[in-house]
Amino acid sequence: MKLTRIALLAGFTLISSCSILPKAEVFDVYRLPSAQSNAAVSHGTPQRWSLRLNKLQASDALNSPNIAVIPQGDLIVSYKGSRWSDPAPVLLRNRLLDGFQRDGRVPLLSTDDSIFQTDLELGGQLRAFQTEYQGSTASVVVSLDALLVRGYDQRILASRRFEVRQPLSDVKVPAVVAGFGQASDQLTAQVVNWAVEQGQKVALPPRP
Repeated sequence: MKLTRIALLAGFTLISSCSILPKAEVFDVYRLPSAQSNAAVSHGTPQRWSLRLNKLQASDALNSPNIAVIPQGDLIVSYKGSRWSDPAPVLLRNRLLDGFQRDGRVPLLSTDDSIFQTDLELGGQLRAFQTEYQGSTASVVVSLDALLVRGYDQRILASRRFEVRQPLSDVKVPAVVAGFGQASDQLTAQVVNWAVEQGQKVALPPRP
């Protein structure tokens, strides 16, 4: 009987403890939008070389699903109750993949989610993927240090920094998300053109 009372008391204690636990925060989850058409648009002769897009390197603050914002100085925070569908480096890698597919000049594409060997690889460091405030104005900033690498020996063939700043007239989260989409589209177009131009210059020797 004594053991039964102890068990009941423990059960009530557990139920009481569970009832005061904070509720899990509910997030609005956003995809990275695009204003580009889904139809492929070829801008030139298809290239014979293959390209793999690697997940971008990033700081801990950016390598997460949080939607980053710098309200002042060097302080990095995130929008409360809102998240990306994937970490920012994955979002931008996938946007770049989509950009190459729409462009059509590099038909042989893959990502580092696969194990296919390719002639060239595109990766680099995601330096910024955030909203930044300057006084009363705000802009979405997307910045990438891109690297084009030869596949079989990992030799760096070309590098370049890309940065796009998209001014925001509305700082509510849906408008901010739309700004990220616009900035990412602009940066993607620049990276695609650069990578194709660099790839055309590269003499790919026979693999050992």
